[in-house]
Amino acid sequence: MDVDTRLLRYFAAVAAEGNLTRAAARLYVSQPALTKQIRQLENLLGVELFVRSRAGMALTAAGEALAGRVPALLAEWDLAVRQTRQAAGRAARTLRVGFLASAANEATPQIIAEFARRQPGWRVDMRQASWGDPTGGLAAGEVDIALLRLPFPGQDLLRVRELFSEPRWVALAAAHPLAGRESIDFADLLDEPFVAAPAETGAWRDFWLAVDERAGRAPRIGAVTDQPDAWLSAIANGYGIALAPESAARFYARPGIAYRPLTGVPASRVGVVWKTESDTDPVVRAFVECCTELCCGTD
Repeated sequence: MDVDTRLLRYFAAVAAEGNLTRAAARLYVSQPALTKQIRQLENLLGVELFVRSRAGMALTAAGEALAGRVPALLAEWDLAVRQTRQAAGRAARTLRVGFLASAANEATPQIIAEFARRQPGWRVDMRQASWGDPTGGLAAGEVDIALLRLPFPGQDLLRVRELFSEPRWVALAAAHPLAGRESIDFADLLDEPFVAAPAETGAWRDFWLAVDERAGRAPRIGAVTDQPDAWLSAIANGYGIALAPESAARFYARPGIAYRPLTGVPASRVGVVWKTESDTDPVVRAFVECCTELCCGTD
């Protein structure tokens, strides 16, 4: 019997959450679609995996047995996919580099040029990820290495070399009453609605909402986006403000949006990130060295 790994991932999410609504949000699918997929898996296996009730989704004995096996199965499959993609990249002499937004800012072209000089015949394939994946595709094995904003969920399980930091500013509609100030203190923003990343991004979202600087006050969320264009539109349309690295004022300048320096919050940090299994990969090491030599000391 062949089973789509997607069905197993859906099953694992429902088993972990014990609730269809939360699992659907975690998977970015609708609840009816998730219900249909779980039913499809049960029909394929010929067993009931969950007991449904108003309290949630409880695993049956059969469900418990499957739940004990699925994480290892998916981990082994993910490893096989990563190694297959990596082998293809090596054959094509291509290093896949994931990034979010502006990557390493103005240093990015210099890094790529220096890498090409050190690794003749190799090229860098830059792959931009949505803010819904703060690992830039690294966790899913879609890239070999990534240039990321720190911190992000799962960071402790990866190799991270911090490259530089830059101040956080605030982006707000040009017509916003605070846009006329030369500088804004974060305390003046506590009651403002914010444009936020998806909740599933955890610590990454919290950092850009400055949760640690709110003294326990929950942020107001005016909009949720995972792409720069949608983020810019939400701010320009007045749905909320957002914290951003200083470089956003250069990379994401747009009519209708003002960027202002911000006080009262720590700086944003950028790092180059790779998996432990790539420690001995000379191509990955060469890219890390280029990043370190060209970026460190630029903050």
